[in-house]
Amino acid sequence: MKLIVGLGNPGKEYEKTRHNAGFMAANHLAERHNMSGAKTKFHAGVLEGRIEGQKVLLMQPMTFMNRSGLSVGEAVTFYKCEPEDVMVIVDDIALPCGRIRLRGEGGAGGHNGLSDIKRVLGTNKYPRLRIGVDAPGRVPQVDYVLGRFSDEQQHLVEKALERSSKAIEHWLREGDLPKTMSLFNQMADEAEAK
Repeated sequence: MKLIVGLGNPGKEYEKTRHNAGFMAANHLAERHNMSGAKTKFHAGVLEGRIEGQKVLLMQPMTFMNRSGLSVGEAVTFYKCEPEDVMVIVDDIALPCGRIRLRGEGGAGGHNGLSDIKRVLGTNKYPRLRIGVDAPGRVPQVDYVLGRFSDEQQHLVEKALERSSKAIEHWLREGDLPKTMSLFNQMADEAEAK
């Protein structure tokens, strides 16, 4: 079982905010694979299905961002997954809007959702896919990430969601995170250079 965890905050007021880029990516992947019939399990909205021949559990923790580890920990324990079987999708203010970046491990970069997952798993060695949302500039960070994308950003994010789905599909199909990172991180670098 592979766990694909899109991070965000539950509730209408947080829909389509920058901090919910992970939720948006999980929804995009579910739509591409006609996954429906969400259930509540592990303090999360979950969808079970198969993508690229792999059994997957798509998760959106309903615990609010700062407690995302609770959901991930419960699912990892239930399915007896290894950390490398967990792909976490998250927003990133350090990346330009619309850019994606895959990593097999790393620090939280100030992201409370990733910090809580590390606390629960006891390691930083789990895959993550970061979706750039731009730096906040002069806007206080909390206000910025809880704000909605501008029209220009929305266009870039839609492209990033498509690339995110393709990257996760490649990872599931090939079973080779370094290969997926090499391909999709390079594609992002080339797109930014244009």
